[in-house]
Amino acid sequence: MTASAAVLAEQIRTRLAGYERHFQGVFEEYFERLDATFDAPAFSRFAPECLGLLREQSLRGGKRMRVALLHEAARLVTAEPVAGLDEAAVSIELFQTHALVHDDIIDDSPTRRGGPTTYYAYRDRLPGHPQAALGLALLAGDLALALSQQVLLDSKAAPAVRLAMLEVQVRAASATFVGQIADMERDFTALPDEDVLHDVADYKSARYSVLAPLELGLLAAGAQPAAFAGELRRYARLVGISEQMRDDHQDLFGDATAMGKPTGTDLRDGRRSYTVRALLAAELTVAERSLVESALGDRACTAETVAAVREIAYRRGVERKLRSDMRRHAELASAEAARWRPRWREESVAFFAHMPLWSIDRLPAADGS
Repeated sequence: MTASAAVLAEQIRTRLAGYERHFQGVFEEYFERLDATFDAPAFSRFAPECLGLLREQSLRGGKRMRVALLHEAARLVTAEPVAGLDEAAVSIELFQTHALVHDDIIDDSPTRRGGPTTYYAYRDRLPGHPQAALGLALLAGDLALALSQQVLLDSKAAPAVRLAMLEVQVRAASATFVGQIADMERDFTALPDEDVLHDVADYKSARYSVLAPLELGLLAAGAQPAAFAGELRRYARLVGISEQMRDDHQDLFGDATAMGKPTGTDLRDGRRSYTVRALLAAELTVAERSLVESALGDRACTAETVAAVREIAYRRGVERKLRSDMRRHAELASAEAARWRPRWREESVAFFAHMPLWSIDRLPAADGS
């Protein structure tokens, strides 16, 4: 890493930490106000419990990268304080909570961010009532979605800006749901094309995790993101693909303790992730392919088998290929952001240009090659 890149990396870390600290306080205050004003029947025990589970899921952590992108998007336009950013950040993270709750139902995941998922929390609270636990978890995710939209309606931003922000969030939600459907469809294909995986990453995550924060931040700062729709979409898609590759890479090669969830989940679930696809497309011996295919979709697959598949992936260059592919997409995203320099503030353009590369540079060095 060059000296200038190291300086930029440190600046990104500092700014992310600042956004995270600020937002944690904002989010906690939001839930405190919501607890005091939550409209539910007086007799209901389940409704406040549902809100409590959403609060626990929401405040448990996460990178808050969407919040950072939102603030930096506003700073592309102005360094002055901007009304409505905190509400937009809460909206983004409530939608993320919705997505995680439903993801964990779809994937039957017991843990998330080092704690129980909302679905499994309900299963523990309602033993012997699996259908009720499933229904309440679904409704918890739906409530998070509705709250994510309501917070924009209550924003301090001007009425026209609030409406435009709400439109961004609704469109992002619609794209995400289509992406979830496509994600499930992808796993019915033995070996999907890489373009299929790129489209799933775009719809399922990039449009709400990258594009929506960009658009919301620009709207709050008084810009019109529709005028730059093409370049914002290109940047978001490239970042989304690179980050999805990173997540898929970590699912097999990451540290389970650091991630707060076990490795090998995609393998056990039979998901055609970037990592699994690269494994299936690699030149394997008959014995190696037999091991990979026997593990794929086996929910009882042991940690030892996952470790054996990981060693095959290292040996056959799969880990190296994934790193190369994610860096290539990060570099393309960086080049896209660099073209914003004539129009927007240099400090934040530099953030968007370096952030995708910084994310890849944070990956631990490969230990199996």
